[in-house]
Amino acid sequence: MENTVHTKVLIIGSGPAGYMAGTYAARAGLEPTLVAGLQPGGQLTITTDVENFPGFESIKGPELMERMQKQAEHAGTTMIDDIIKSVDLSQRPFRAEGESGTVYTADSIIIATGAKARWLGLESEARLMGRGVSGCATCDGPLFRGREVAVVGGGNTAVEEALYLSKFCSKVTLIHRGSALKADKVQQDKLFRNPKINVIWDTTVEEVLGDANDAMSGLRLKNKKTGAESLLRADGLFVAIGHDPATELFKGQLALDPQGYVVTAPDSTVTSVPGVFAAGDVKDRKFRQAVTAAGTGMMAAQEAGEWLEGLDLAPKAVPEDKPDPGVLPPPKVPPAGPAPQL
Repeated sequence: MENTVHTKVLIIGSGPAGYMAGTYAARAGLEPTLVAGLQPGGQLTITTDVENFPGFESIKGPELMERMQKQAEHAGTTMIDDIIKSVDLSQRPFRAEGESGTVYTADSIIIATGAKARWLGLESEARLMGRGVSGCATCDGPLFRGREVAVVGGGNTAVEEALYLSKFCSKVTLIHRGSALKADKVQQDKLFRNPKINVIWDTTVEEVLGDANDAMSGLRLKNKKTGAESLLRADGLFVAIGHDPATELFKGQLALDPQGYVVTAPDSTVTSVPGVFAAGDVKDRKFRQAVTAAGTGMMAAQEAGEWLEGLDLAPKAVPEDKPDPGVLPPPKVPPAGPAPQL
């Protein structure tokens, strides 16, 4: 006989969005259950110093996630160490199956599975993660103030990160495997006018080099056209070749945008399926910050609570025979009651 767990609110994924959704849902008496997923704590568990989260001048990423987890548990969230391998959003209650064999049924679901940065796939890159290698200039850029760094990529994200890093770093080298950038022309013009930024074309990163203290010290590069190798002095490497939202579970069941991010109603976490909400990087293509993820986690918990009370906040589900919409209509708002008598 299968082990079944039923909950009013099932939170899939941890990290700032999931933990904050758990905290607010528990405080509202919704008795949420959070299934942590493959990487409990999300991307912040591979981040060293976090200096832009409210209330902390500086805190290690893993410590911040541990505190947020304990806060959610203290509020009353049930934490389960499992990985959801399938979901069925076509039936009520919703149904999800974990790799442990446990079946989770839920009156509502909050998706907080996040997004993952694409990496180069180098052993040295993985070894020096958090010791010079980063996937977020906004998160870690100020830690490299006055130092030399490199950015890998050729799209808008790479150019924006190079421009951002030039505010703090003494030198920024953009490494692109092609001979032309894919970024918007306006962004390219800003990049080429910036005296702190140098571009290396037709080149790939072959190895991230470390010093005796296991901190990044440079890069070994290879020119794709000539095959010639060279060394680049750099204290940091920012990999900006894109992000992939963790939405494989929901394809064909929820409206997703062309990049695979969950589509939500404007100023809301409401998805195309009533009773299902999305928070954090899984729906956020632009900011991808811990503070914005936490904020949308709170929003999802509140909107899930309101929906469970019977308020029709969600737009109608997208018919299967129609393409996913780029924008959903705003949530319905219940009519205002009679004015109070004075």
